[in-house]
Amino acid sequence: MEIDFLLIGHGLAGTALAYRLKQAGKKIRVIDQPEANNSSRIAAGLFNPVTGRKMVKTWKADALFPVIVPFYKELERITGSKFLTEKAIYRPFLSIEEQNEWMGHSADPDFEVYLKQIYSESQSEFLRDPFGGVMLRNSGWLNIRNLLDAMSSYFEEELILEKFDESLFSREDACWSYKDLKAKAVVYCNGLGAMNSRFFSFLPFAPVKGEILEVKQKFTPDYIVNRGVFRVHLGKGIHRVGSTYTKHDLDVGVTNAAQTEILEKLTDLVRLPVEEIISHKTGIRPATRDRKPFLGKHPTEEGVYIFNGFGAKGVSLIPYFSGIMATHLLNEKAIDSEVGIARYFNYI
Repeated sequence: MEIDFLLIGHGLAGTALAYRLKQAGKKIRVIDQPEANNSSRIAAGLFNPVTGRKMVKTWKADALFPVIVPFYKELERITGSKFLTEKAIYRPFLSIEEQNEWMGHSADPDFEVYLKQIYSESQSEFLRDPFGGVMLRNSGWLNIRNLLDAMSSYFEEELILEKFDESLFSREDACWSYKDLKAKAVVYCNGLGAMNSRFFSFLPFAPVKGEILEVKQKFTPDYIVNRGVFRVHLGKGIHRVGSTYTKHDLDVGVTNAAQTEILEKLTDLVRLPVEEIISHKTGIRPATRDRKPFLGKHPTEEGVYIFNGFGAKGVSLIPYFSGIMATHLLNEKAIDSEVGIARYFNYI
């Protein structure tokens, strides 16, 4: 069978890019690796325009955020499923100085589109926010598991449920041959699996382990709380809380240390006790050394590409960059050097 594109990996990155290529009329196949550690399926799913301990506008926010909601709503429309929740994010201030700094941001047109309101007083007796906080808009969360399940049905016969065996992958004439497929191009969207590829092992992945909890706890505001940990209400008094971040312990199992860390940070944020721990999950994120994703064509192998390395911010990054990558694949448009893998060709 002759196809245009073979995509390796059916996480959020592979799904988004496959959708854009299919919409462009291209014949595709997507190989899913169901037993692999799939960081997409356990990810928190937040999209948040202000991030980090210093509460700064996230990298490329003005390009990324206008695309996020329309893209996921389009996927909801074509699948008939619901997985996007637009929700304000409340970030408490840690000091008067921080409060004053954000009062200044309120007059800054660069921040206007992301600021819903700034508060100088606590917003709930259940929160530890004596200095108030900032309420953000253009934010929310994505149920990635529901999205991937819905898109699996959408792709139907285009989705191949099996482990990808790169040893069966060879160049024949102007195509790449894999079992009964002949593809004009192949795109590695398989997260950390690309680290072991003969094509992309030179790229400086920097895997990061993250753990999250789902807990039962009272206090269900109509916003996400995010400082130290995020707290997202899933319904029926159950909240997703997390996450940890470590580059050292990359074992796939959950840890007591991470559970303790999350619960302690939750206590610093919410005054109420946790009634029950519903679940504890972990995943290894395909982060990169410079925290920028990997997009582009292999320097010597014709028709071999990568779309990968989105780390913890995949929900925010992938709608925009899947459009950039699709344009590159379809029209050979150059990729910005900030995310193009050419920045690492000296490592080969």
